[in-house]
Amino acid sequence: MTSEPVVSLNHVLEGPEDAPVLVLSHSLGATLGMWDDQASVLRERFRLLRYDQRGHGDSPVPSGPYKIEDLGLDVLALLDRLEIEHASFCGLSIGGLVGMWLASEAPGRVERLVLCCTAARFDSDFYDARAHKVRAEGVGSIVDAVLERWFTPEFRATRPETVEWAESMLRGTPTEGYAGCCEVLRDTDMRSRLGEIQAPTLVVAGAEDPATTVDQAEEIHDSIQGARLVVVEGAAHLANIEQPEAVTREILNHLEPVIGEER
Repeated sequence: MTSEPVVSLNHVLEGPEDAPVLVLSHSLGATLGMWDDQASVLRERFRLLRYDQRGHGDSPVPSGPYKIEDLGLDVLALLDRLEIEHASFCGLSIGGLVGMWLASEAPGRVERLVLCCTAARFDSDFYDARAHKVRAEGVGSIVDAVLERWFTPEFRATRPETVEWAESMLRGTPTEGYAGCCEVLRDTDMRSRLGEIQAPTLVVAGAEDPATTVDQAEEIHDSIQGARLVVVEGAAHLANIEQPEAVTREILNHLEPVIGEER
């Protein structure tokens, strides 16, 4: 099922031990720190588990290409290691793709699902070219292009310190980890599996996201029975950083039914 052995993911587990578990999964070229704004609020209500994808942050960097099964099985192994039977899952971009895989492959493990700024099928030619470019020229060669997709022009102009922090996170991503995850985006097509997802699902889109468009969010919403779609204004791809209060509020609203169930 997997082309690479499961890796032991770097992670942070915080919040009340008797609270329901929520897993946060980050985008390509980021780390678990991408969720700092949400974590400050969510860890008061949840047992909050953030992790670095394989090839990112402080997680191991096996040689690529990776497959979506690799990323999903890494998470299941982490949950097993922490003795977490089931959790809600919130993922952005490639993290959302992992969420789709988990909710369709291991439905008993996923209580509620939040899919942020993601797609069931990414542009395979684009990410194939990006993997080749990064392996040949390094992550630094695509920084400007990525930041233009991550944030709106207005945000880049008015919040340079946050953009600089995000750039540092991106530049710190290992070359092979970034390229290997590009190949996940190149090869994965979850469209035929969306109808299998039973977990109550919230789909969040950035109104100005050029990387995963509102149309792609609508495709996910239309394919998962009972899903709800929220479009966040004034946000590009990293909507959780650009509009943190709005995204945190929507996550909390969606997860409200599980808060208190295990206390």
